[in-house]
Amino acid sequence: FARIDLTDTIILKRRKDSLIKIRCNSRQVPKDKTNLCFRAAALLKQECKVSFGLEIEIKKRIPVGAGLGGGSTNAASVLLGLNKYWNLNLPKTKLVKLAAKLGSDVAFFIHDTKFALGDQRGERIKQLSSLGQLKLWFILVYPKIKVSTPLVYQKFDQFFGLTTPRHNVKILISELSKKGFRVNPEYFFNSLEVVTTRLYAVVNQVKNAFYAMGLSRVMMSGSGAAVFAICSSQRQAQDLSRKLRKKYKSWQIFVSSTV
Repeated sequence: FARIDLTDTIILKRRKDSLIKIRCNSRQVPKDKTNLCFRAAALLKQECKVSFGLEIEIKKRIPVGAGLGGGSTNAASVLLGLNKYWNLNLPKTKLVKLAAKLGSDVAFFIHDTKFALGDQRGERIKQLSSLGQLKLWFILVYPKIKVSTPLVYQKFDQFFGLTTPRHNVKILISELSKKGFRVNPEYFFNSLEVVTTRLYAVVNQVKNAFYAMGLSRVMMSGSGAAVFAICSSQRQAQDLSRKLRKKYKSWQIFVSSTV
C-alpha cells in the first residue's frame, strides 16, 4: 500500500434523531446501507452502543470504481473521525480490527504511514519504516470505466485458481529503499492486471500511452481501471500530464505524490 495526496473530504454532523444519512456530490456513490462510510458508522454505533444520529457528507475527488481505495479511505476516515467526535477513545488496535470487518484495505488507512505491506487479505498491516523518507511523483489516469471488483476476482479464480505470485514483494521494497523512483520496472506487478485488461481493453491503452511517453514504471492500481506511472519529478509529472490531457480528453488525469 502507498498513501497518496489525492483525497476526498468527509464532513460529520450530528443529527437530532438516531439515523445515519449519507450525502454526496457524486451520483455514482451509493447513499444507502451499502455505502462503506455508512457501514463504518453503523459498526461503530453498534460496537460502542452510541445512540446519536449522524449525517455524513462526502465530497468526492477520487474517481469511483477506479481501484484507488477511495471508499476504503473514507470508511477509515469515518472510524477515526467518529472516535474523536463521539469521544470514544478507542485505541488504534481496536479501530484496525473494526476496519478489517469493512474491507481488506480499510485497515491500512487507520495507520499514519506512507507505505505498508498488507498480509493475508490485506488487513494485516506492517508499516514500512524503511520507505519513510521516500517521496514518489505519479501521473494517475482514470479512463472513466468503472470496474467491478467482484467480477475481476471471480474471473481471476476462473483463469488462474489459487496460484503463487511469480514476483517477490520483499525485493520490490528493498529496491525502492535503495533506488527510489529508479527502481527496475520488472519488480512492479499487479496480479489482477491480466484479468482486468482482458475485460477492459482501455487499461492497456492507458499503459501504452505511458510507454509511448518514455515512462516505464507503469502499473494498474488495485483492480483497475486507474493506471499510474512513476515520474522522476513533479515537473516531469506535470509536463507529461498536460500532454496526455491534450491527446486524451475523455480521461481523468491527476498529478499526485506520496504524502
